[in-house]
Amino acid sequence: MDASRLDYDLPKDRIAQHPAAKRDESRLLVYKRSSGEVSHLKFSDLPGALGASFNFIRNDAAVLKARIFAKKPSGANVECLLLNAVENSKWIAMLKPAKRLAEGSEFGVEGVFRARVLEKFGDGRALVDFEENAFGDVVRLSEKIGIMPLPPYIVRSRSLSEAERAEDNARYQTVYADAKKRVAVAAPTAGLHFTPELIERLKSSGNTFSNLTLHVGIGTFKPIQREKVEEHEMHSETYEIPPETLKILKTAPREKILCVGTTSLRAGEDFCRKNPDADLSRPYISSASLFVYPPQKIISCGALITNFHLPRSTLMCLVGAFLAPGKEDGIEILKDLYKIAIEKGYRFFSYGDAMLIL
Repeated sequence: MDASRLDYDLPKDRIAQHPAAKRDESRLLVYKRSSGEVSHLKFSDLPGALGASFNFIRNDAAVLKARIFAKKPSGANVECLLLNAVENSKWIAMLKPAKRLAEGSEFGVEGVFRARVLEKFGDGRALVDFEENAFGDVVRLSEKIGIMPLPPYIVRSRSLSEAERAEDNARYQTVYADAKKRVAVAAPTAGLHFTPELIERLKSSGNTFSNLTLHVGIGTFKPIQREKVEEHEMHSETYEIPPETLKILKTAPREKILCVGTTSLRAGEDFCRKNPDADLSRPYISSASLFVYPPQKIISCGALITNFHLPRSTLMCLVGAFLAPGKEDGIEILKDLYKIAIEKGYRFFSYGDAMLIL
């Protein structure tokens, strides 16, 4: 498939810079695959929009405050984006300005931490050792002085106001994120629309909720740069699925499973494809480098909640495959829905509105 099929024109004012005033006041485009019917609701209308009860599967990963601002001994500014822990004080990170931070370079915040660049890799990543750390643990350090790693299309100045920082800290995190699982550098954004009250309403109408944890990485923002979609090299992300969620994935009717977001679908799909005869009595831990695109079939779920995604993204491919399983035209259906959403004034990307596909 030509990657150019994933292009679409999006006015800049459709890229949401801030979330809706209340999480479930965001808009919801509902698409029924069986009939092609499109309707426009609020996310708070979700219980009525479903038409039946579902087993919701959601990603409970918490977003790490992974962006840390520091200085070199010379006084030059440094930005460090934590990606994943290697061992003890050593982390893989992205550094800016990368060219001025050679192996052996130091940076830090006086009285707080001092770090050294141990190794640099060809893809822009670096191995960094936080040699001195007033908080002992790098995650605790990030929680004290870091800020949320918002995607590049959400524009914030380096000198954030306290109100802006508080908003992002609260809203770029799902209400069900597990604080003990600060393993994501990007939010599972389809889950940002849920409130505790809405979850209780959904439960009272017969829906259930099960969790899994996928370590959302920076690769989620990597666009497809090859001419052919199939040639794209997919990033890998670790995930863990507890026994109660495994049982839902393996024993519940597929049409009764609803994945909240592409991260939940990707983890669930990876598990289902790898494990036709899995042991459901213990947690399943693996790494997903699965690339889902048309005309593949989705075998893990029958409904999906998702946001509106970037052009030329692997997320568009996944949603396109879900829209028309086993067929080639899922991307065209998705772009038609995006065109409708743009005309109706929907807001796109992480802080934007949502879509329910039944």
